[in-house]
Amino acid sequence: MFPQAPASKRDNAEALAIQGLGFLASDMERLEPFLSLTGLQPANLRAAAAEPGFLAGVLDYLAGNEKLLLLFAAETGSDPAAVVRARDTLAGPPPEWGP
Repeated sequence: MFPQAPASKRDNAEALAIQGLGFLASDMERLEPFLSLTGLQPANLRAAAAEPGFLAGVLDYLAGNEKLLLLFAAETGSDPAAVVRARDTLAGPPPEWGP
């Protein structure tokens, strides 16, 4: 288990992820690939959003597509690097690989 981020930092990361989900949901051309990748349907999206790790997944999806990330950043006035930091806050540090 990884240590939890301070509440305000975590709250800000969650708020950015919710904003990211709204960004995806506002355009079916953006939402459909996300739904396809996750296996979700529009009908169960709200329930899935309450699951642990879902919001980190939204930010991971945005961070993994540079064009989408830059569009999200431009539309929301966010720093693209803030999306990555927020994802790391919600998901915890990446696993360490090695011998």
